Amino acid sequence: MPTLTTPYHPPVEQPEILYLDNDLIIVNKPSGLLSVPGRGPDKQDCLVSRIQQNYPEARVVHRLDMPTSGIIVFARCSEAQSNMGRLFQQRKVYKEYIAVVNGVVTKKQGTIDLPLITDWPNRPRQKVDLENGKPSKTQYEVIRVNENDNTSRIKLVPLTGRSHQLRVHMLSIGHVIIGDGLYSAEEQQKNIRLHLHAEKIEFIHPSTNKTLTVIARCPF
Repeated sequence: MPTLTTPYHPPVEQPEILYLDNDLIIVNKPSGLLSVPGRGPDKQDCLVSRIQQNYPEARVVHRLDMPTSGIIVFARCSEAQSNMGRLFQQRKVYKEYIAVVNGVVTKKQGTIDLPLITDWPNRPRQKVDLENGKPSKTQYEVIRVNENDNTSRIKLVPLTGRSHQLRVHMLSIGHVIIGDGLYSAEEQQKNIRLHLHAEKIEFIHPSTNKTLTVIARCPF
């Protein structure tokens, strides 16, 4: 994992458990909390370490960027971890994100299909690379626009799971996500929380074979 370039001050807010059974723990991660430990003793406080205080068997299935809030799934055994990992790999997990972006998005919905690759000299940044990037696709839909503050509220559905995919894809169409200090050229954006939240997840539960839908309402 790349070394963080700014001091890490994890929030005191504890993750909310949204769903719990014998196989899965689904939680609502606060913005500013690492999903897994980073490098160095000052970056050991993270979502998985907090969850394991009460559920030591919890196993990582997927992650969210530190500044992104919202739904993360943990497995409670190796079989559940393997089953969920397979669902993610096969793109059988439906996810919805809410974002507030800079500018008025005039096209009400669309699909961004731009391959992404790590911007190695500027890690952890990612970038669009039409020749060498990995296929990356995001659907978006404008929920509403606010012309008073020149922003748009967007629903984002990632069809692939690349690092920083939603952040770079919105940047690529000229609408950086509010609070994205990594990709915005405006210095003040570093002092605002990233307005990106994983609000909904839906998949066929690998044990019950029933559709499981979990929602964590957007906090902004």
